[in-house]
Amino acid sequence: MEDDCILVAAPNRAGRNFALLLVSRGRKVVVLVNNKADEQQAGKLGATGIIRVKTDEEKTWVIPEYAFKCAFIFETSLTLTCRYLQLCRRWTTGPVIVISPHRHPRMIYKGLGATYIIHSATGEVGFLANGLPDNEEE
Repeated sequence: MEDDCILVAAPNRAGRNFALLLVSRGRKVVVLVNNKADEQQAGKLGATGIIRVKTDEEKTWVIPEYAFKCAFIFETSLTLTCRYLQLCRRWTTGPVIVISPHRHPRMIYKGLGATYIIHSATGEVGFLANGLPDNEEE
């Protein structure tokens, strides 16, 4: 099992840029996707792993072979973000951060287990990478 990975649901350019930033800083990043096109985009990031899920079939949501210390979800739609939140909350006890261009779904996301909701019109939140603890030496 891979330890101390960061889970990033990156269904948009901002999410992919954030994942790429983490990878460039030597972080173990696992990208969460729900379709083949996003999986192909994620394959170009150099991530530790890619998890493809069928978000509309909850019975297929198996626990992956990674230990996640935190998760970042970049919003593209309310429905997809809610499903990713349900997955991520099951897979980590660490913080789950949602990056959203909208203010209206804040309480919905909190109710589903989001630790923080960051409002960003552009989705550019590279500053969040600065607050992550360094990788621990083994």
